[in-house]
Amino acid sequence: MSYADQVFIHMCQDILDNGCSTEGEKVRPKWEDGAFAYTIKRFGVVNRYDLSKEFPALTLRRTALKSAFDELLWIWQKKSNNIHDLHSHIWDSWADEDGSIGKAYGYQLGVKHQYREGMMDQVDRVLYDLKNNPYSRRIMTNIYVHQDLHEMNLYPCAYSMTFNVTKKPYSEKLTLNAILNQRSQDVLTANNWNVCQYALLVHMIAQVCGMEAGELVHVIADAHIYDRHIPLVRELISRPAYDAPTVRLNPEITDFYAFTVDDLIVENYQTGPQIKHIPVAI
Repeated sequence: MSYADQVFIHMCQDILDNGCSTEGEKVRPKWEDGAFAYTIKRFGVVNRYDLSKEFPALTLRRTALKSAFDELLWIWQKKSNNIHDLHSHIWDSWADEDGSIGKAYGYQLGVKHQYREGMMDQVDRVLYDLKNNPYSRRIMTNIYVHQDLHEMNLYPCAYSMTFNVTKKPYSEKLTLNAILNQRSQDVLTANNWNVCQYALLVHMIAQVCGMEAGELVHVIADAHIYDRHIPLVRELISRPAYDAPTVRLNPEITDFYAFTVDDLIVENYQTGPQIKHIPVAI
């Protein structure tokens, strides 16, 4: 059983056993048939993954790592807010007729700001500081920009990354750690997708900055299971699990903007069957 499986099973069981229900309350999401989508939820879930030990991919069912990486590149590398720059259709429901999701996600990372060192966007600022001032406690990104929320077709769920550098005794390389802050998460559909994405981001940034990947801490303010997902989750966490796969990046890449989906190498990924036709609340 992978460590990610252990974390996921424990989190889901805790939500099911100790979570609070929103049934009957005023909620925004609805199912395709118009019914309100209620949840059972836990506040303030914190999960830690040591990326130096294994890659945190779920094996209870398969996480589409190449597609997750493609979406990460769309947001963090292309800094795009247009679904025409993405190779999947997961954002189609939130795009307008031109393909834009508004001033959301990649758009915010690409906005340039004035720093003492010159004009940089958030991603370039992170890369600059990690290379030039790695022990700074101010290395972070934030895409939850209040003045632009009215122009976002979807408010950001995973909205902030904070990077922190440490050094292990007797190690020649620095260690890159990060905290992912998420205001809300649909645990069944998005949890391991997001974990794998930001684990890959830590690996990418560590590689181009000459560091090693360390810990990823995932903080979820509202971790929830939708009412129609409960039987699916109960079945999922009762499955047998397998060892974590081997996941690595092309070691020849030293430029953050040079990574492509083909630079992600996944080996020995054994999983349970995929869950088909998961209802999605909008």
